Amino acid sequence: MTDSPHVAGEYHIHGEQSHNGSLKITQYTYLLAFCAALNSCNLGYDIGVSTNVGPMIEEEFGLSSSERELFIGSLNLWSIFGSSMAHWICDTYGRRSSFIVAALFFIVGVIIMGLSNSYAILMIGRFLVGLGVGFGLAIDPIYIAEVTPAQYRGELVTWSEIGINVGIVLGFATGFFFYGYEQSIQWRLMLWMGAVLPLVMIVLVLTVMPESPRWLIKKGREQEARQILERLYPPGNDISAVMNEIKEALDVETRAKQDNGWDVILYPTKAVRRMLLVGVGIAIAQQLVGVDAIQNYLIDLLKESGIDSDRGPLEVLMVLGLLKLGFVFVGGKLFDTRGRRPLFLISLAGMALSLTIIAYSNETMTIVGLALYLSFFSIGMGPGAWLIPSEVFATSIRAKAMSAATICNRVAATVLSSTFLTASEYFGWTQVFLMLAGICILLMIFVYFFLPETKGRSLEDMSKYFAQITNDTSLIQAEIKLSQSFQREYESFQLDHEIS
Repeated sequence: MTDSPHVAGEYHIHGEQSHNGSLKITQYTYLLAFCAALNSCNLGYDIGVSTNVGPMIEEEFGLSSSERELFIGSLNLWSIFGSSMAHWICDTYGRRSSFIVAALFFIVGVIIMGLSNSYAILMIGRFLVGLGVGFGLAIDPIYIAEVTPAQYRGELVTWSEIGINVGIVLGFATGFFFYGYEQSIQWRLMLWMGAVLPLVMIVLVLTVMPESPRWLIKKGREQEARQILERLYPPGNDISAVMNEIKEALDVETRAKQDNGWDVILYPTKAVRRMLLVGVGIAIAQQLVGVDAIQNYLIDLLKESGIDSDRGPLEVLMVLGLLKLGFVFVGGKLFDTRGRRPLFLISLAGMALSLTIIAYSNETMTIVGLALYLSFFSIGMGPGAWLIPSEVFATSIRAKAMSAATICNRVAATVLSSTFLTASEYFGWTQVFLMLAGICILLMIFVYFFLPETKGRSLEDMSKYFAQITNDTSLIQAEIKLSQSFQREYESFQLDHEIS
Protein backbone atom coordinates (compact mmCIF):
# COMPACT_ATOMS: atom_id res chain seq x y z
CA MET A 1 0.00 0.00 0.00
CA THR A 2 2.66 2.30 -0.88
CA ASP A 3 0.52 5.26 -1.68
CA SER A 4 -2.80 5.53 -0.03
CA PRO A 5 -6.08 4.67 -1.66
CA HIS A 6 -7.17 8.00 -0.19
CA VAL A 7 -4.11 10.23 -0.18
CA ALA A 8 -4.89 13.92 -0.07
CA GLY A 9 -4.59 16.17 -3.11
CA GLU A 10 -1.05 17.38 -3.76
CA TYR A 11 0.22 20.82 -2.89
CA HIS A 12 3.74 22.13 -3.08
CA ILE A 13 5.50 23.88 -0.23
CA HIS A 14 7.52 27.06 -0.52
CA GLY A 15 10.25 28.04 1.89
CA GLU A 16 13.63 26.96 3.20
CA GLN A 17 15.30 24.31 1.07
CA SER A 18 18.22 21.98 1.60
CA HIS A 19 21.39 21.92 -0.44
CA ASN A 20 19.86 19.64 -3.08
CA GLY A 21 16.94 22.01 -3.70
CA SER A 22 14.29 20.13 -1.75
CA LEU A 23 12.51 21.20 1.40
CA LYS A 24 14.07 20.04 4.65
CA ILE A 25 11.92 17.67 6.63
CA THR A 26 11.66 18.11 10.39
CA GLN A 27 12.05 15.50 13.09
CA TYR A 28 8.50 16.34 14.18
CA THR A 29 7.18 15.26 10.77
CA TYR A 30 9.10 11.99 11.04
CA LEU A 31 7.67 11.46 14.52
CA LEU A 32 4.06 11.91 13.41
CA ALA A 33 4.54 9.67 10.35
CA PHE A 34 6.04 7.01 12.61
CA CYS A 35 3.10 7.23 15.04
CA ALA A 36 0.56 6.90 12.23
CA ALA A 37 2.42 3.97 10.67
CA LEU A 38 2.22 2.11 13.99
CA ASN A 39 -1.51 1.81 13.41
CA SER A 40 -0.81 -0.31 10.31
CA CYS A 41 0.93 -2.83 12.55
CA ASN A 42 -2.54 -3.97 13.65
CA LEU A 43 -3.37 -5.45 10.25
CA GLY A 44 0.03 -7.11 10.05
CA TYR A 45 -0.28 -8.45 13.58
CA ASP A 46 -3.62 -10.04 12.74
CA ILE A 47 -2.12 -11.75 9.68
CA GLY A 48 0.83 -13.01 11.71
CA VAL A 49 -1.11 -14.17 14.76
CA SER A 50 -3.86 -15.75 12.63
CA THR A 51 -1.20 -17.88 10.97
CA ASN A 52 -0.30 -19.25 14.42
CA VAL A 53 -3.71 -19.52 16.07
CA GLY A 54 -5.73 -20.70 13.05
CA PRO A 55 -4.86 -24.40 13.45
CA MET A 56 -5.34 -24.19 17.26
CA ILE A 57 -8.82 -22.65 16.91
CA GLU A 58 -9.73 -25.21 14.26
CA GLU A 59 -8.79 -28.03 16.63
CA GLU A 60 -10.39 -26.55 19.77
CA PHE A 61 -13.77 -25.78 18.19
CA GLY A 62 -13.72 -28.74 15.79
CA LEU A 63 -14.01 -26.49 12.75
CA SER A 64 -14.09 -27.64 9.16
CA SER A 65 -11.62 -26.21 6.67
CA SER A 66 -14.38 -24.00 5.27
CA GLU A 67 -15.20 -22.58 8.71
CA ARG A 68 -11.56 -21.82 9.38
CA GLU A 69 -11.26 -20.17 5.95
CA LEU A 70 -14.31 -18.04 6.74
CA PHE A 71 -12.72 -16.99 10.03
CA ILE A 72 -9.49 -15.98 8.25
CA GLY A 73 -10.93 -14.45 5.08
CA SER A 74 -13.85 -12.56 6.62
CA LEU A 75 -11.49 -9.95 8.05
CA ASN A 76 -10.86 -8.59 4.55
CA LEU A 77 -14.59 -8.38 3.88
CA TRP A 78 -15.37 -6.53 7.13
CA SER A 79 -12.45 -4.18 6.52
CA ILE A 80 -14.29 -2.83 3.46
CA PHE A 81 -17.14 -1.66 5.71
CA GLY A 82 -14.66 -0.26 8.23
CA SER A 83 -12.90 1.71 5.53
CA SER A 84 -16.23 3.10 4.28
CA MET A 85 -17.29 4.15 7.77
CA ALA A 86 -13.89 5.71 8.41
CA HIS A 87 -14.35 8.40 5.78
CA TRP A 88 -17.45 9.81 7.41
CA ILE A 89 -15.88 9.87 10.90
CA CYS A 90 -12.58 11.11 9.48
CA ASP A 91 -14.18 14.03 7.65
CA THR A 92 -16.71 14.85 10.37
CA TYR A 93 -14.77 14.45 13.61
CA GLY A 94 -11.15 14.55 12.45
CA ARG A 95 -8.24 12.22 11.90
CA ARG A 96 -7.39 11.79 15.60
CA SER A 97 -10.90 10.57 16.39
CA SER A 98 -10.62 8.00 13.62
CA PHE A 99 -7.41 6.60 15.09
CA ILE A 100 -9.14 6.18 18.44
CA VAL A 101 -12.22 4.52 16.93
CA ALA A 102 -10.01 2.13 14.95
CA ALA A 103 -8.08 1.21 18.10
CA LEU A 104 -11.25 0.65 20.15
CA PHE A 105 -12.78 -1.65 17.53
CA PHE A 106 -9.57 -3.68 17.41
CA ILE A 107 -9.23 -3.90 21.20
CA VAL A 108 -12.85 -4.98 21.79
CA GLY A 109 -12.63 -7.42 18.89
CA VAL A 110 -9.52 -9.27 20.10
CA ILE A 111 -10.86 -9.39 23.67
CA ILE A 112 -14.11 -11.00 22.46
CA MET A 113 -12.21 -13.50 20.30
CA GLY A 114 -9.99 -14.44 23.23
CA LEU A 115 -13.02 -14.95 25.50
CA SER A 116 -15.08 -16.85 22.93
CA ASN A 117 -16.37 -20.32 23.69
CA SER A 118 -18.19 -20.82 20.41
CA TYR A 119 -17.61 -20.19 16.73
CA ALA A 120 -20.41 -17.61 16.62
CA ILE A 121 -18.85 -15.44 19.34
CA LEU A 122 -15.45 -15.85 17.69
CA MET A 123 -16.88 -14.44 14.46
CA ILE A 124 -18.44 -11.47 16.29
CA GLY A 125 -15.00 -10.56 17.55
CA ARG A 126 -13.59 -11.09 14.05
CA PHE A 127 -16.18 -8.68 12.67
CA LEU A 128 -15.08 -5.93 15.08
CA VAL A 129 -11.39 -6.54 14.36
CA GLY A 130 -12.17 -6.28 10.64
CA LEU A 131 -13.84 -2.91 11.17
CA GLY A 132 -10.80 -1.71 13.11
CA VAL A 133 -8.44 -2.87 10.37
CA GLY A 134 -10.58 -1.10 7.75
CA PHE A 135 -10.41 2.14 9.71
CA GLY A 136 -6.64 1.80 9.87
CA LEU A 137 -6.29 1.13 6.15
CA ALA A 138 -8.21 4.33 5.46
CA ILE A 139 -6.76 6.73 8.03
CA ASP A 140 -3.05 5.88 8.25
CA PRO A 141 -1.98 7.07 4.78
CA ILE A 142 -4.33 10.06 4.90
CA TYR A 143 -2.74 11.37 8.08
CA ILE A 144 0.82 10.76 6.89
CA ALA A 145 0.10 12.50 3.57
CA GLU A 146 -1.43 15.50 5.31
CA VAL A 147 1.50 16.14 7.68
CA THR A 148 4.21 15.57 5.06
CA PRO A 149 5.57 17.88 2.31
CA ALA A 150 4.66 16.67 -1.19
CA GLN A 151 8.20 15.68 -2.20
CA TYR A 152 8.50 13.32 0.78
CA ARG A 153 4.96 11.98 0.69
CA GLY A 154 5.63 8.89 -1.41
CA GLU A 155 8.48 7.78 0.85
CA LEU A 156 6.70 8.34 4.15
CA VAL A 157 3.35 6.89 3.05
CA THR A 158 5.25 3.63 2.39
CA TRP A 159 5.81 3.50 6.14
CA SER A 160 2.26 2.12 6.36
CA GLU A 161 3.38 -0.88 4.29
CA ILE A 162 6.44 -1.24 6.51
CA GLY A 163 4.16 -1.08 9.56
CA ILE A 164 2.08 -3.96 8.21
CA ASN A 165 5.19 -6.09 7.80
CA VAL A 166 6.46 -5.18 11.27
CA GLY A 167 3.08 -6.31 12.59
CA ILE A 168 3.37 -9.62 10.72
CA VAL A 169 6.74 -10.27 12.37
CA LEU A 170 5.28 -9.44 15.79
CA GLY A 171 2.33 -11.77 15.14
CA PHE A 172 4.71 -14.57 14.15
CA ALA A 173 6.80 -13.91 17.28
CA THR A 174 3.86 -14.63 19.60
CA GLY A 175 4.27 -18.29 18.75
CA PHE A 176 7.67 -18.20 20.45
CA PHE A 177 6.60 -15.95 23.29
CA PHE A 178 3.76 -18.24 24.40
CA TYR A 179 5.36 -21.52 23.38
CA GLY A 180 4.79 -24.22 26.02
CA TYR A 181 1.48 -22.89 27.32
CA GLU A 182 -1.55 -25.17 27.21
CA GLN A 183 -3.01 -24.78 23.73
CA SER A 184 -6.48 -23.63 24.85
CA ILE A 185 -4.80 -20.80 26.80
CA GLN A 186 -2.02 -20.15 24.31
CA TRP A 187 -4.12 -18.96 21.37
CA ARG A 188 -6.24 -16.72 23.62
CA LEU A 189 -3.16 -15.00 25.06
CA MET A 190 -1.75 -14.55 21.56
CA LEU A 191 -4.96 -12.82 20.44
CA TRP A 192 -5.11 -10.63 23.54
CA MET A 193 -1.58 -9.42 22.90
CA GLY A 194 -3.10 -7.70 19.86
CA ALA A 195 -4.66 -5.13 22.21
CA VAL A 196 -1.27 -3.70 23.19
CA LEU A 197 -0.51 -1.73 20.02
CA PRO A 198 -3.99 -0.17 19.80
CA LEU A 199 -3.64 0.96 23.42
CA VAL A 200 -0.29 2.53 22.54
CA MET A 201 -1.98 4.29 19.60
CA ILE A 202 -4.64 5.80 21.87
CA VAL A 203 -1.94 7.14 24.19
CA LEU A 204 -0.01 8.61 21.23
CA VAL A 205 -3.13 10.25 19.81
CA LEU A 206 -3.96 11.86 23.15
CA THR A 207 -0.42 12.98 23.99
CA VAL A 208 1.68 13.33 20.83
CA MET A 209 -0.33 13.49 17.60
CA PRO A 210 -2.07 16.78 16.70
CA GLU A 211 -5.00 17.08 14.34
CA SER A 212 -4.24 17.20 10.62
CA PRO A 213 -3.70 20.84 9.53
CA ARG A 214 -5.51 20.09 6.28
CA TRP A 215 -8.64 18.97 8.17
CA LEU A 216 -8.43 22.02 10.46
CA ILE A 217 -8.26 24.38 7.46
CA LYS A 218 -11.20 22.58 5.88
CA LYS A 219 -13.17 23.23 9.09
CA GLY A 220 -12.13 26.90 9.23
CA ARG A 221 -9.80 26.46 12.22
CA GLU A 222 -6.90 28.22 10.52
CA GLN A 223 -5.10 29.49 13.62
CA GLU A 224 -4.76 25.94 14.99
CA ALA A 225 -3.59 24.74 11.58
CA ARG A 226 -0.95 27.47 11.41
CA GLN A 227 0.46 26.51 14.82
CA ILE A 228 0.85 22.89 13.74
CA LEU A 229 2.36 23.79 10.36
CA GLU A 230 4.94 25.97 12.10
CA ARG A 231 6.12 22.83 13.90
CA LEU A 232 5.99 20.64 10.81
CA TYR A 233 8.19 22.91 8.67
CA PRO A 234 11.60 24.42 9.49
CA PRO A 235 11.95 28.09 10.51
CA GLY A 236 11.88 30.46 7.57
CA ASN A 237 9.11 28.77 5.62
CA ASP A 238 6.21 30.86 4.38
CA ILE A 239 3.39 29.21 6.33
CA SER A 240 0.81 31.50 4.69
CA ALA A 241 1.84 30.11 1.30
CA VAL A 242 1.52 26.57 2.66
CA MET A 243 -1.99 27.31 3.91
CA ASN A 244 -3.04 28.94 0.62
CA GLU A 245 -1.89 25.91 -1.35
CA ILE A 246 -3.78 23.57 0.98
CA LYS A 247 -6.87 25.69 0.36
CA GLU A 248 -6.31 25.45 -3.40
CA ALA A 249 -6.03 21.66 -3.19
CA LEU A 250 -9.20 21.46 -1.07
CA ASP A 251 -11.12 23.64 -3.52
CA VAL A 252 -10.03 21.57 -6.54
CA GLU A 253 -10.94 18.36 -4.71
CA THR A 254 -14.36 19.71 -3.73
CA ARG A 255 -15.11 20.87 -7.26
CA ALA A 256 -14.02 17.54 -8.70
CA LYS A 257 -16.47 15.74 -6.39
CA GLN A 258 -19.28 18.12 -7.38
CA ASP A 259 -18.62 17.92 -11.11
CA ASN A 260 -18.02 14.17 -11.31
CA GLY A 261 -20.48 11.75 -9.74
CA TRP A 262 -20.17 7.98 -9.80
CA ASP A 263 -21.28 7.97 -13.45
CA VAL A 264 -17.69 8.78 -14.43
CA ILE A 265 -16.72 5.36 -12.99
CA LEU A 266 -19.86 3.38 -13.84
CA TYR A 267 -20.09 4.69 -17.42
CA PRO A 268 -16.46 5.56 -18.24
CA THR A 269 -15.15 7.07 -21.44
CA LYS A 270 -12.39 5.22 -23.32
CA ALA A 271 -9.59 7.06 -21.51
CA VAL A 272 -11.14 6.57 -18.08
CA ARG A 273 -11.84 2.91 -18.85
CA ARG A 274 -8.17 2.38 -19.70
CA MET A 275 -7.10 4.16 -16.48
CA LEU A 276 -9.42 1.93 -14.48
CA LEU A 277 -8.11 -1.16 -16.25
CA VAL A 278 -4.57 -0.30 -15.20
CA GLY A 279 -5.16 1.16 -11.72
CA VAL A 280 -7.87 -1.21 -10.49
CA GLY A 281 -6.21 -4.09 -12.31
CA ILE A 282 -2.93 -3.67 -10.44
CA ALA A 283 -4.79 -3.38 -7.11
CA ILE A 284 -6.58 -6.68 -7.81
CA ALA A 285 -3.37 -8.29 -9.08
CA GLN A 286 -1.72 -7.79 -5.68
CA GLN A 287 -4.17 -10.31 -4.21
CA LEU A 288 -4.48 -12.63 -7.22
CA VAL A 289 -0.87 -13.74 -6.69
CA GLY A 290 -2.13 -15.29 -3.43
CA VAL A 291 -0.03 -13.39 -0.90
CA ASP A 292 -2.69 -13.04 1.84
CA ALA A 293 -3.76 -16.66 1.47
CA ILE A 294 -0.19 -17.97 1.60
CA GLN A 295 0.71 -15.81 4.62
CA ASN A 296 -2.41 -16.86 6.54
CA TYR A 297 -1.72 -20.57 6.02
CA LEU A 298 2.07 -20.67 6.29
CA ILE A 299 1.91 -23.04 9.27
CA ASP A 300 -0.08 -25.53 7.19
CA LEU A 301 2.35 -25.23 4.30
CA LEU A 302 5.38 -25.77 6.51
CA LYS A 303 3.85 -28.81 8.21
CA GLU A 304 2.78 -30.17 4.82
CA SER A 305 6.38 -29.86 3.64
CA GLY A 306 7.51 -32.32 6.32
CA ILE A 307 8.56 -30.16 9.31
CA ASP A 308 7.25 -32.24 12.17
CA SER A 309 8.67 -30.49 15.26
CA ASP A 310 6.62 -27.98 17.24
CA ARG A 311 9.22 -25.22 17.18
CA GLY A 312 10.45 -25.80 13.63
CA PRO A 313 7.58 -23.98 11.84
CA LEU A 314 7.79 -21.10 14.34
CA GLU A 315 11.47 -20.59 13.61
CA VAL A 316 10.88 -20.62 9.87
CA LEU A 317 7.97 -18.16 10.26
CA MET A 318 10.25 -15.65 11.98
CA VAL A 319 12.88 -15.93 9.25
CA LEU A 320 10.28 -15.50 6.50
CA GLY A 321 8.68 -12.52 8.25
CA LEU A 322 12.00 -10.73 8.72
CA LEU A 323 12.99 -11.45 5.12
CA LYS A 324 9.74 -10.00 3.79
CA LEU A 325 10.13 -6.92 5.99
CA GLY A 326 13.69 -6.32 4.76
CA PHE A 327 12.80 -6.51 1.09
CA VAL A 328 9.99 -3.96 1.49
CA PHE A 329 12.72 -1.38 2.14
CA VAL A 330 14.60 -2.57 -0.94
CA GLY A 331 11.51 -2.34 -3.14
CA GLY A 332 10.63 1.14 -1.90
CA LYS A 333 14.07 2.44 -2.88
CA LEU A 334 14.26 0.66 -6.26
CA PHE A 335 10.92 2.04 -7.46
CA ASP A 336 12.35 5.55 -7.48
CA THR A 337 15.62 4.55 -9.19
CA ARG A 338 14.75 1.65 -11.53
CA GLY A 339 11.19 2.48 -12.46
CA ARG A 340 7.85 0.77 -11.97
CA ARG A 341 7.52 -1.57 -14.96
CA PRO A 342 10.87 -3.41 -14.54
CA LEU A 343 10.23 -4.10 -10.87
CA PHE A 344 6.71 -5.38 -11.49
CA LEU A 345 7.94 -7.72 -14.21
CA ILE A 346 10.85 -8.97 -12.07
CA SER A 347 8.53 -9.39 -9.09
CA LEU A 348 5.96 -11.42 -11.03
CA ALA A 349 8.57 -13.54 -12.82
CA GLY A 350 10.28 -14.28 -9.51
CA MET A 351 7.00 -15.23 -7.84
CA ALA A 352 6.06 -17.52 -10.74
CA LEU A 353 9.41 -19.32 -10.40
CA SER A 354 9.12 -19.47 -6.60
CA LEU A 355 5.60 -20.92 -6.71
CA THR A 356 6.77 -23.57 -9.18
CA ILE A 357 9.61 -24.50 -6.81
CA ILE A 358 7.13 -24.82 -3.93
CA ALA A 359 4.83 -26.98 -6.03
CA TYR A 360 7.48 -29.63 -6.70
CA SER A 361 9.75 -29.29 -3.67
CA ASN A 362 10.70 -31.21 -0.55
CA GLU A 363 11.00 -29.68 2.93
CA THR A 364 14.13 -27.60 2.36
CA MET A 365 13.14 -26.37 -1.08
CA THR A 366 9.65 -25.44 0.15
CA ILE A 367 11.23 -23.06 2.64
CA VAL A 368 13.53 -21.69 -0.07
CA GLY A 369 10.58 -21.26 -2.41
CA LEU A 370 8.52 -19.42 0.22
CA ALA A 371 11.48 -17.17 1.05
CA LEU A 372 11.93 -16.31 -2.64
CA TYR A 373 8.19 -15.77 -3.12
CA LEU A 374 7.85 -13.31 -0.23
CA SER A 375 11.07 -11.51 -1.24
CA PHE A 376 10.01 -11.07 -4.87
CA PHE A 377 6.55 -9.93 -3.75
CA SER A 378 8.08 -7.28 -1.50
CA ILE A 379 10.29 -5.70 -4.15
CA GLY A 380 7.47 -5.13 -6.62
CA MET A 381 3.87 -6.12 -6.16
CA GLY A 382 3.89 -5.34 -2.43
CA PRO A 383 4.94 -1.68 -2.31
CA GLY A 384 3.79 -0.93 -5.86
CA ALA A 385 0.18 -2.05 -5.76
CA TRP A 386 -1.01 1.34 -4.46
CA LEU A 387 1.74 3.42 -6.01
CA ILE A 388 0.45 2.76 -9.54
CA PRO A 389 -3.21 3.68 -8.90
CA SER A 390 -2.14 6.89 -7.15
CA GLU A 391 -0.14 7.87 -10.25
CA VAL A 392 -2.45 6.89 -13.14
CA PHE A 393 -5.81 8.21 -11.92
CA ALA A 394 -6.56 11.78 -13.01
CA THR A 395 -7.47 14.35 -10.35
CA SER A 396 -11.09 14.51 -11.51
CA ILE A 397 -11.68 10.78 -10.85
CA ARG A 398 -9.01 9.93 -8.28
CA ALA A 399 -11.10 9.74 -5.09
CA LYS A 400 -13.78 7.49 -6.56
CA ALA A 401 -11.35 5.42 -8.62
CA MET A 402 -9.21 4.80 -5.54
CA SER A 403 -12.29 3.69 -3.60
CA ALA A 404 -13.14 1.25 -6.40
CA ALA A 405 -9.56 -0.07 -6.40
CA THR A 406 -9.60 -0.53 -2.61
CA ILE A 407 -12.89 -2.42 -2.63
CA CYS A 408 -11.78 -4.71 -5.48
CA ASN A 409 -8.47 -5.41 -3.71
CA ARG A 410 -10.21 -6.39 -0.48
CA VAL A 411 -12.82 -8.53 -2.28
CA ALA A 412 -10.04 -10.41 -4.09
CA ALA A 413 -8.25 -10.92 -0.75
CA THR A 414 -11.47 -12.26 0.79
CA VAL A 415 -12.05 -14.74 -2.04
CA LEU A 416 -8.47 -16.07 -2.08
CA SER A 417 -8.17 -16.38 1.71
CA SER A 418 -11.60 -18.00 2.01
CA THR A 419 -10.99 -20.71 -0.60
CA PHE A 420 -7.28 -21.54 -0.29
CA LEU A 421 -7.58 -24.57 2.01
CA THR A 422 -10.63 -25.93 0.20
CA ALA A 423 -8.86 -25.62 -3.15
CA SER A 424 -5.76 -27.38 -1.78
CA GLU A 425 -7.88 -30.24 -0.44
CA TYR A 426 -9.76 -30.61 -3.70
CA PHE A 427 -6.93 -30.11 -6.23
CA GLY A 428 -3.85 -30.72 -4.09
CA TRP A 429 -1.08 -28.31 -3.05
CA THR A 430 0.94 -28.86 -6.23
CA GLN A 431 -1.92 -27.88 -8.52
CA VAL A 432 -2.84 -24.83 -6.40
CA PHE A 433 0.68 -23.43 -6.52
CA LEU A 434 1.01 -24.14 -10.24
CA MET A 435 -2.28 -22.29 -10.71
CA LEU A 436 -0.93 -19.29 -8.83
CA ALA A 437 2.28 -19.45 -10.89
CA GLY A 438 0.17 -19.37 -14.04
CA ILE A 439 -1.70 -16.32 -12.72
CA CYS A 440 1.65 -14.56 -12.16
CA ILE A 441 2.62 -15.26 -15.78
CA LEU A 442 -0.70 -13.90 -17.04
CA LEU A 443 -0.21 -10.80 -14.92
CA MET A 444 3.26 -10.34 -16.43
CA ILE A 445 1.60 -10.21 -19.85
CA PHE A 446 -0.93 -7.70 -18.51
CA VAL A 447 1.82 -5.48 -17.09
CA TYR A 448 3.92 -5.70 -20.25
CA PHE A 449 1.12 -4.63 -22.58
CA PHE A 450 -0.98 -2.29 -20.43
CA LEU A 451 1.10 -0.73 -17.63
CA PRO A 452 2.85 2.53 -18.65
CA GLU A 453 6.03 3.65 -16.93
CA THR A 454 4.91 6.27 -14.39
CA LYS A 455 8.27 7.12 -12.83
CA GLY A 456 8.85 10.87 -12.91
CA ARG A 457 5.64 11.60 -14.82
CA SER A 458 3.09 14.10 -13.59
CA LEU A 459 -0.66 13.53 -13.38
CA GLU A 460 -1.02 15.79 -16.43
CA ASP A 461 1.42 13.61 -18.38
CA MET A 462 -0.57 10.49 -17.50
CA SER A 463 -3.86 12.08 -18.55
CA LYS A 464 -2.32 13.00 -21.91
CA TYR A 465 -0.90 9.49 -22.29
CA PHE A 466 -4.27 7.78 -21.80
CA ALA A 467 -5.97 10.35 -24.04
CA GLN A 468 -3.50 9.60 -26.83
CA ILE A 469 -3.60 5.79 -26.71
CA THR A 470 -7.42 5.78 -26.62
CA ASN A 471 -7.97 8.74 -28.94
CA ASP A 472 -10.27 10.19 -26.27
CA THR A 473 -9.70 13.81 -25.24
CA SER A 474 -12.78 14.13 -22.99
CA LEU A 475 -10.72 13.49 -19.87
CA ILE A 476 -8.22 16.22 -20.78
CA GLN A 477 -11.07 18.64 -21.41
CA ALA A 478 -12.60 17.82 -18.01
CA GLU A 479 -9.25 18.42 -16.28
CA ILE A 480 -8.78 21.74 -18.11
CA LYS A 481 -12.32 22.81 -17.25
CA LEU A 482 -11.76 21.97 -13.60
CA SER A 483 -8.48 23.88 -13.52
CA GLN A 484 -9.87 26.94 -15.31
CA SER A 485 -12.94 27.06 -13.10
CA PHE A 486 -10.83 27.06 -9.97
CA GLN A 487 -8.38 29.61 -11.41
CA ARG A 488 -11.22 32.07 -12.11
CA GLU A 489 -12.57 31.71 -8.58
CA TYR A 490 -9.09 32.08 -7.08
CA GLU A 491 -8.34 35.25 -9.08
CA SER A 492 -11.70 36.69 -8.06
CA PHE A 493 -10.92 35.93 -4.42
CA GLN A 494 -7.51 37.63 -4.68
CA LEU A 495 -9.07 40.70 -6.34
CA ASP A 496 -11.71 41.02 -3.62
CA HIS A 497 -9.00 40.62 -0.97
CA GLU A 498 -6.89 43.40 -2.53
CA ILE A 499 -9.87 45.77 -2.77
CA SER A 500 -10.80 45.18 0.87
